[in-house]
Amino acid sequence: MPISLTRIVEFRATHRLHRSDWSEARNRAAFGELNAAPGHAHDYRCAVTIAGPAEPPMAMVLDLPLLDRILDEEVVRALGGKNINLEVPAFADGLTIPTCEAIAIHVFGRVAARLPAGVALERVRIQEDPTLYADCTRVP
Repeated sequence: MPISLTRIVEFRATHRLHRSDWSEARNRAAFGELNAAPGHAHDYRCAVTIAGPAEPPMAMVLDLPLLDRILDEEVVRALGGKNINLEVPAFADGLTIPTCEAIAIHVFGRVAARLPAGVALERVRIQEDPTLYADCTRVP
């Protein structure tokens, strides 16, 4: 029987809405206060939903310690405590703006690549604050 499982992890990181190929004036006009250097911090929540068979006797989609290790390595340690614009290679080019949408896409790719056969990544939700989140979902 297929079932889904969601695990939430949290991390604090800094980001700045800024494009390196734009002038400072254009960045300020486009992003306002969110463009201020060196950036602003969020206490992010990342919810990852996986799906797969949960057959007896174990009746679990994935061994929880394995999922926790993947999320610790690919989300918490990879993003936590960092200035995403400067310290995360996927965003360091200054052309990819670390919005919550872009971070969700980034995390989706990293986590999906680590899951064992038979386990599908259904969704990654990155929440910046109580009023804003982005979902990256698997295309069936």
